Amino acid sequence: MSKRIGSYPRVRVRDDGGGVVSQAGGVLLAETVRKTGLDAAISAALAPWRKPRAVHDPGKILLDLAMAVALGGDCLSDVAMLRAQPALFGPVASDPTVSRLVDTLAGAGPRVVTAIRRARAEVRERVWTLAGADAPDADGQVIVDIDGVLVLAHSDKQDATATWKKTFGHHPLVAFIDHGPAGSGEPVAALLRPGNAGSNTAADHITTTQLALAQLPKRHRRGRSTLIRTDSAGGTHEFLNWLTARGRWLSYSVGMTITDAVHHAVLQIPGSAWSPAVEPGGQVRDGAWVAELAGDVLKGWPAGMRLIVRKERPVRREALLIRTEVGDLRR
Repeated sequence: MSKRIGSYPRVRVRDDGGGVVSQAGGVLLAETVRKTGLDAAISAALAPWRKPRAVHDPGKILLDLAMAVALGGDCLSDVAMLRAQPALFGPVASDPTVSRLVDTLAGAGPRVVTAIRRARAEVRERVWTLAGADAPDADGQVIVDIDGVLVLAHSDKQDATATWKKTFGHHPLVAFIDHGPAGSGEPVAALLRPGNAGSNTAADHITTTQLALAQLPKRHRRGRSTLIRTDSAGGTHEFLNWLTARGRWLSYSVGMTITDAVHHAVLQIPGSAWSPAVEPGGQVRDGAWVAELAGDVLKGWPAGMRLIVRKERPVRREALLIRTEVGDLRR
C-alpha cells in the first residue's frame, strides 16, 4: 500500500503476496528524496518555470528523470519505467511534457542552473546535519577531490572531440567530497568540457573549485578546514595562487609535474635524507621512501608550500629498463 507524502508515495511492505511490483529498488531513492526534502527544495527552485494550471510540477519531473537515470535509463523516454509503477513513483509526466520542460529550462539558461545548485546546497547541508558523526565534515575538515574523467561518445555529440587517449568524447572536470576509507566520494560539481580540453587548465580547475565550494556549508567555503586535492593537473602557479589568495586561504595537496629542475634536485638528495614512506593507515610501505625538497625549486610558488617527493623500488623487472635523462645525467 502507499500514501502520498510529498512528490513520491510513502510505500509500506505487505506480506500477503499482493501488490508485487518491479523497480522496487527505486523506493530507496524516493525515500531519500522525501526524507531529505530534496523534492520540496527543487520544486521551490523551479517554481518560476511552472506554467499556470500545469498538472505536473517541474521539480518532480526533473527528479523523475534523475531517478530514471539511476535505474538504468539513458534517454528522456526511459522515464516510462517510472510511469509504469504509479504506486511507487506517483504520477509521472508524459514524454511530450518532459520534453517541453527540458526545452523551457534549457532556454532559461544559467538562471535555472543557479536555482538548482542553490537547492542542492541547501539540502546537502541539511543531510550533513542529519548525518551527525557520519558526516564528511564530522572531524572539522572537508576534503574535495578534483579530477578529470573521459566520457566516451559513440556518435557525434555536442562538444565530442578526439581525446588525449585517442578516444572520442568529452573530458569533464569533476569534484567529489571524500568520505574516508569507509565511504565513497560524494559528487558536488562537474564542469562539462570537450574531449580535447587540456588537463592542466588552471581556469577550469578554479571554476570547478568554485562550483564545489558553493555546495559546501558556508563555514567550509574558505579557510584551512577545507582541503582541495588534485593530481599533477592542478599543480599550476595560477591555480595554487588562487587557492592561497588572501581571504580564501584554502588548504591544498596537489601533484607536481616533474620538471628538469625537480628531477635534478631529487638526484642530489643524500641517502640519509630519505625516510620510509607510510600508508594512510600508518603501515610502512615496503620499498618506498619520501623526502622533502626546498630551495630554488620552490621559487615562485606560494609561501609555505612544501614539496614532498617519493622514490619507490620498481615492482616488475621490466620497469628497471626505463631510462630517464636530465642534462648529461643518465639513470
